[in-house]
Amino acid sequence: MATSLLILALLSLHLLFSPASTAETISANSSIADGQTLVSAGGVFELGFFTPPISTSRFLGIWYRDIAPLTVVWVANRQVPITTGIAASLVINGTGSLVLTDRSGRVFWSSAPSNVTGSSNPVAQLLDSGNFLLQDANGTGAVLWQSFDYPSDTLLPGMKFGWDLTTGLDRHLTTWASSSDPSPGDYTFEIDVRGVPEGFIWYNSTAPVYRNGPWNGLRFSGEPEMEPDNGNFRFEFVANRTDAYYTFLLDGGGNDKVISRFVLNQSSLQRYVWLQQQQAWSLYWSLPRDQCDRYAQCGAYGVCDATASPICGCAAGFTPASPREWALRDGSAGCARTTPLNCTGDGFLPLRGVKLPDATNATADASVSLDQCRQRCLANCSCLAYSASSIKGGESGCIVWTSPLIDIRQFQSGGQNLFIRLAASDLPSSRDNSKRKNTAALAVLLSLSGLLLFGFGGLFIWTKFFRNKGRFQSTRRLASFDSSNPLYPVQARNMEDESSQSNGLMDVTLFDMATISLSTANFATSSKLGEGGFGAVYKGELGGGQMVAVKRLSKYSTQGLDEFKNEVMLIAKLQHVNLVRLLGCCIHGEERILVYEYMENKSLDMFIFDKARSAQLNWSKRFDIILGVARGLLYLHQDSRFKVIHRDLKAGNILLDGDMNPKISDFGVARIFGGDGADSHTRRVVGTYGYMSPEYAMDGIFSVKSDVFSFGVLVLEIVSGRKNRGMYGSAEQTSLLSHAWKLWREGNVLALLDELVARECRDSEAALRCLQVGLLCVQERSEERPHMATVFLSNQRAVMPQPRHPGYCSDRGSASTDGEYSSTSTVNDITVTVVEGR
Repeated sequence: MATSLLILALLSLHLLFSPASTAETISANSSIADGQTLVSAGGVFELGFFTPPISTSRFLGIWYRDIAPLTVVWVANRQVPITTGIAASLVINGTGSLVLTDRSGRVFWSSAPSNVTGSSNPVAQLLDSGNFLLQDANGTGAVLWQSFDYPSDTLLPGMKFGWDLTTGLDRHLTTWASSSDPSPGDYTFEIDVRGVPEGFIWYNSTAPVYRNGPWNGLRFSGEPEMEPDNGNFRFEFVANRTDAYYTFLLDGGGNDKVISRFVLNQSSLQRYVWLQQQQAWSLYWSLPRDQCDRYAQCGAYGVCDATASPICGCAAGFTPASPREWALRDGSAGCARTTPLNCTGDGFLPLRGVKLPDATNATADASVSLDQCRQRCLANCSCLAYSASSIKGGESGCIVWTSPLIDIRQFQSGGQNLFIRLAASDLPSSRDNSKRKNTAALAVLLSLSGLLLFGFGGLFIWTKFFRNKGRFQSTRRLASFDSSNPLYPVQARNMEDESSQSNGLMDVTLFDMATISLSTANFATSSKLGEGGFGAVYKGELGGGQMVAVKRLSKYSTQGLDEFKNEVMLIAKLQHVNLVRLLGCCIHGEERILVYEYMENKSLDMFIFDKARSAQLNWSKRFDIILGVARGLLYLHQDSRFKVIHRDLKAGNILLDGDMNPKISDFGVARIFGGDGADSHTRRVVGTYGYMSPEYAMDGIFSVKSDVFSFGVLVLEIVSGRKNRGMYGSAEQTSLLSHAWKLWREGNVLALLDELVARECRDSEAALRCLQVGLLCVQERSEERPHMATVFLSNQRAVMPQPRHPGYCSDRGSASTDGEYSSTSTVNDITVTVVEGR
């Protein structure tokens, strides 16, 4: 008897504190009060009242019924919260509208104005799709209103994201103000139907933050990873006279039911999938993916390439509009034409694999061929570029731009072809013809004067050869960088840190241009080792067979005079086995050239991120590389004459010699610190996305701990063989740091090891310590990161603290699997200005 009473008591308590579920519909004669819910027929979704975390207000919303933590996909009264304790209910009023009201008649939300005449027999129903319908139950089944037409921050499968052009209905996403406040936030994501339709993320509805590019028949041109049929989703885009909308459908392929949602939050746009076995949400895709996703990052006619450093460049036929700003790595001013257009003799330069420019003012015609599009653009003097409007089944259709080309980015794979109009003299074919003519004229001139010069030239070379004992280069010592030195025609000033200047003598060899040109076969293409935003690097050979790496800064290099001076001064004074050695430099007119020791195996990123080459780096070698980089960084921070902050430590700046010994390179943006070790601020943030610490990327604050953060990212990359960037189509977190942290919390961090390393690594303790050190170095708070002097990689007896949450985890700002919630900014924070700083 006592047991029966206890069971009855527990059941009563459950009914008292648990929402009472009803059917999936309500009619004009019923309502939903606080404490009651509607449940869809299949039990997928639930509608009722809820209170967000750290809030005292009540909201009417829709959420997944059997998923924890509570995952809300739609909110009715976003702008008018209900104070806890007020009895409110959802009813269908006399005009056939859904109304959320309290007993006093105060309206918190309604589906339509009260003066709209509705159905005489309306019924509201919650579907398994998550759509909440108000429809006519008199046999017509007409939909009077539906929640899918008024999204909150979430896009569900089957929802239309975009416009009904007939009625003017704009279905767009708006962020929550915060994790505890569903009211409309600062960001909206919508389809812009001006010109050629494309999606924009807007800040405060006026400032564009991200653009996904025009639809090309398969995907948005700015999202090449959006495979049209990837086994999980099917993407569709409709653009005609009556509609302009995007939708996605689930395609489980007969497997277990897939649950997915697309969410816009204050930090990013993310697609989640529900992992049934793990009972947790997994981040499937996220943007912004990198700096180049920031709208107009490189200005008009600028091309953004996230794999380059710096990321902004100008297309052929264009030069930086503001060379000074470009020297400061600010590409927002864009590029300007080298030669004005004259309409009659213009041609087109193809840019391959790019995100098409902002098409707000562009026009499209799907009925013409790409060749007809070219002719149409050529005949219109206002046409600045053209491209195919569809790549489905080949390039066809036409998009024409008549306004400056903004927000172009380069992709390593995918993207589209864009044809930019250039003056005839700037076209590659015209330049080649001009070169051939000049070459022919020069050949005639040389033939006429050859006999005269041959004797003198031979005598000169013979004398110089013996005088220099077999060395062809002409060298001298460079004493200092100052305006009085005739070899340095432009006075260089450090615009941020006068403490980096030095009046001391430098032991630097100054090569003449003839020597550099001879060593690189006149900068032959076959000698080129690589190219970045600063210019190109060539393999050279000096007299006596000494191999060198020649770094030739381009005329409009984003590494300006200050950076050039910085690099020469710093490397000349830094001597360590794990730092690349500067052999000399060359200053000739506008030419600025650095000569380094030659590194046979180039850079670390060419190995660890390449499946074939990574096999050459076993666990022992990777561990040695990590130790070598740590020693080099410790020297910069503590043991050198100057405390040096590198500011751009990454895999691409770690060079490997013939024995795979690591050497830190590229000191163009390094800074010298005073002896107090205090933090410093900068008005221009430079470095590489994914390696920069949170305080540096967002606030321009840097210290030795900024380099420590970069070192931690590098350690995790070396051990895992993965880049710290987004991974599309993966069940893992988009950020390597997030994924590593998740595995650490699960006690399975060794699963992060590169497959090749895991197979042959017998020292799991050393690998575990490396992973722990990596996570300690990337902790969000700089004061919690260790100094390089206390990074105990080789001391197996040293006790290390447990790491805390890293900076830039992509799961920050969304509900985590353990029920915790954080609103801290993430690596995909669309409000961060990485290049400009603060």
